[in-house]
Amino acid sequence: MTFAFWLSLAAFIAVAFSSLEVALGWRRIRHLKDVAVPSGALQPRVSLIVSALDEAATVEPALRSLLAIDYPDLEIIVINDRSTDGTPGIIERVAAGEQRMRVVHVNELPAGWLGKNHALHRGAAIASGDYLLFTDADAVFAPSAVSRAVAYCTAHAVDHLTLFFDLQARSGLLRLMVVSFGAAFMARFKPWKVAVSARHFVGVGGFNLLRRSAYEGTGGHAAMPLAVLDDMELGRRIKTHGYTQHVLSGVEMVSIEWYRSTPDLVRGLEKNVFSGFDYRLGTLAGVTLLMLAVRVWPWLALLVTGGAAWWINLATVCATLALYVDLLHARQWRLRCLVFAPVVPLMEIAIWWRACLLAVFRGGIAWRGTHYRLSELKRAHGGLSARKRCDSAGPG
Repeated sequence: MTFAFWLSLAAFIAVAFSSLEVALGWRRIRHLKDVAVPSGALQPRVSLIVSALDEAATVEPALRSLLAIDYPDLEIIVINDRSTDGTPGIIERVAAGEQRMRVVHVNELPAGWLGKNHALHRGAAIASGDYLLFTDADAVFAPSAVSRAVAYCTAHAVDHLTLFFDLQARSGLLRLMVVSFGAAFMARFKPWKVAVSARHFVGVGGFNLLRRSAYEGTGGHAAMPLAVLDDMELGRRIKTHGYTQHVLSGVEMVSIEWYRSTPDLVRGLEKNVFSGFDYRLGTLAGVTLLMLAVRVWPWLALLVTGGAAWWINLATVCATLALYVDLLHARQWRLRCLVFAPVVPLMEIAIWWRACLLAVFRGGIAWRGTHYRLSELKRAHGGLSARKRCDSAGPG
């Protein structure tokens, strides 16, 4: 047997196992839309906190959807984080006369903070709710989303509820990129295990609902002022401090257009890709080799191998496409997106290296108009694994 045969066989085993695990796993994630709100259910006060920086194109429909939320005891805190476009005026116009909505303008960023983390920290500091709900300035909510989420947390004694929101994408290439990223994320973090495993955690920036006691018990955003992946770090800290965390699907409940185009995605990921590799080029190189072996080689091997190796690689490609079909069907996206399947892994590798090398050459990242030094980001980085919690860590 040749090296090509054994490489192909290893790639097939890895891809088939991972694809099957993801396909079965995501089906175990319940849907928020299926959660009923019992009559007379406890409805504690909720503070919904959203940070906006130069979001003039998306902030108004998002805020209008927040005002349409049917939850009775809700306050909405909108933080204008140093916007330089028309965002402040739009926020003030939407909030005019709305007693549930409070607007805070941040004009300066203190040293040692990422802008978004600071803005959410400011919002939490003035919030009066028993629950804090952090979301993004482009998230569009269904009216019943908050009522259902609070009912779920109450019924299941959940300290932190996060959602996989209904992600919108316009082009076929962008849609398949979204599906590929989603499959990789689920394969790595296994969100269906979050509720039952101390080692698994998730946080999704578009919807993080926390009991105030849990948020304060982990130190809140003040304990992670320079966390680039602030949502995941929030989820990690919740689990390492012993609090309960669940994940639901937010399809038909919360909708976000992640990026409008593939170039927007490439530029947008500049800020956080390197942190996903723990700021280590060695980790990036290792994951790249793995990607080349299991995602790129099977396509290439269809052109350069024969015999048993060719058939094994065909099976690997079919396993990848089967998972893509499954996830595209779940999102009701057309299968013609699959035409981009051979190039998506190469694009992902290129995006990784571009973002990481830019961070190295620039000595940091640029985010929300501010440059952050790589040295301070590394020192503040919490990592993407749930560490065994200290004896002193725990609820309360």
